Amino acid sequence: MSTTGHRVPVTVRGYETDANRHLNHAEYHRYGEHGREETLRAAGVEVAALAAAGLGPVILETTVRFLAELVVGDEVEIVTTTSFGAGKSFRMDAELVRVRDGATAATLTGVMGILDHATRRLVADPRGRLREVSSDPARLDDVL
Repeated sequence: MSTTGHRVPVTVRGYETDANRHLNHAEYHRYGEHGREETLRAAGVEVAALAAAGLGPVILETTVRFLAELVVGDEVEIVTTTSFGAGKSFRMDAELVRVRDGATAATLTGVMGILDHATRRLVADPRGRLREVSSDPARLDDVL
């Protein structure tokens, strides 16, 4: 179980399950997306502010590794970690942790970018651009 990263709770709902009565594979991606969105919000970066700046987050690559079953009623913590390098892309990875026993149910790896809506190209400094639109850049430093 990860001890760092931004944490978001979610409970597995019945309509998210498949014929085997466990969380449908596509829902893992949705949980990852929810974790990424909430991590950005916690950093003071709202979707509306990004859009007003002519920017938007894009997923360039995502992979899920399924490790343990999640069933209806399971409480899950989505633990998202973010890392930036020197390029136009950055990582937002997540771990789905089953609360009842601390088991890692899945790991999600993700490569992201920030798209400039006018040029349809990735921006050169994604962390810097997120900082520009953050309502609280100090919070951004704490979360991202």
